[in-house]
Amino acid sequence: MSTKWDDTSWQKEFLEMKSHSLSDIKLLTDGVKELKGIKGLIGAWRLGVLHVEYERLKNQQK
Repeated sequence: MSTKWDDTSWQKEFLEMKSHSLSDIKLLTDGVKELKGIKGLIGAWRLGVLHVEYERLKNQQK
């Protein structure tokens, strides 16, 4: 199984699944701008957390 790292379709679908904070909406629509510094690291971590939540909700819908 290979992962498509540039696939953002889950982000669009996740935005419609539940309500989100403004910062999460921005992260889901714009993505992480850069990985330098603490802000980039936190953004990447948060995006990963959101993806895990998306997968959990997706599995509950099945």
